[in-house]
Amino acid sequence: MNDQSSNRIAAVAAIGGALLLFVGTYLHPMGADPNVPLAAFTEYAADHHWVASHLMQLFGVALMVMAMVLLSRCLAGGPADTAAICGMAAAVASLALAGALQAVDGVALKSMVDAWAAAPESEKVALFHAALAVRQIEIGLASIASLLLGLTATIYGVALLIDPRFPKWSGALALVGGPPTAVAGVVMAYTGFSELAMDINMPSSVLLLLWMIALGVHLWKRRAL
Repeated sequence: MNDQSSNRIAAVAAIGGALLLFVGTYLHPMGADPNVPLAAFTEYAADHHWVASHLMQLFGVALMVMAMVLLSRCLAGGPADTAAICGMAAAVASLALAGALQAVDGVALKSMVDAWAAAPESEKVALFHAALAVRQIEIGLASIASLLLGLTATIYGVALLIDPRFPKWSGALALVGGPPTAVAGVVMAYTGFSELAMDINMPSSVLLLLWMIALGVHLWKRRAL
């Protein structure tokens, strides 16, 4: 595969992945406080697009990771070669965590809250606590996934700043969104889906989506070197 083809594929993956993740997140119900299990589970049980929206999120992350792996190929042989290799390893690990997260959140939790909502009163308490246990696993996976995704973006941000073949804004934007995303993961580990965790995570996630789209546009226009 020549450099131009690699750039174009990375561009499509970056933009397509960001858009898929955005749409999947947009379809996710957000009316209830995610840190109040009773309200959250009631809302989740009533949602008919749950599995589809979470699969969209997973496919979006997968495409963005593909873009980052191909970006590492573009950075290979340059002054940021080592950082690019580290970034690629972190990106692949992030995808593995995202897959585990969506298996728990997108599939297992939905099955549990549906069973709880449909159960007779005599079984509701036990099923609620079973769903709550799944929720705690979800929180653990979400916190580490956010931490690792933030670190991945930060590594690529440093690599893009070092490599003179890429515009400085491409690295700066990653460094604006990456560290707060990692911090949100740490806060989530201590407080769950708290208001503070969401207040940090949501804006930083938007910045990373914008970074992916802007980087995708640049890669599409970039000439083979």
